[in-house]
Amino acid sequence: MTNRVQLTAKDRQLIALLAANARTPIATLAKMLGLSRTTVQVRLKRLEEAGVVEGYGLRLSDSYLADQVRAHVLITIAPKSIGTVCAALERMTAVAALHSVSGSFDLIAILATTSIKDLDQRIDDIGAIEGVERTLSSIILSTRFSRQLAS
Repeated sequence: MTNRVQLTAKDRQLIALLAANARTPIATLAKMLGLSRTTVQVRLKRLEEAGVVEGYGLRLSDSYLADQVRAHVLITIAPKSIGTVCAALERMTAVAALHSVSGSFDLIAILATTSIKDLDQRIDDIGAIEGVERTLSSIILSTRFSRQLAS
């Protein structure tokens, strides 16, 4: 859980730089921010301890992602089924992300598979989950741009 921490403009800049490349050395971050290396280390440690920065991850290349078939699957669930449905979706490795949303659907699952056939099967699997009432799928044809949501 994130402790409430007041983020400064430099903290937000640091987060944005790490979102762009989490492997950037502290010395380089310090230079880019106009701060000392020690100051950046202290800020980063504070952000980690406060739960603002939970870890550092992998960002896949556009060429790798171009080889995947991706889709948004909008899901309507039965009342009081959110826990069961979310747990089942979390076990599906093809589900890259799951979002609760407002509107006529309850959830949006982002799927990534290696083929249309596999995508079709995963969508059928979602429809078969106890508590799922209806799905609507949109295959992603191309990504015009993508941003890391950091600041």
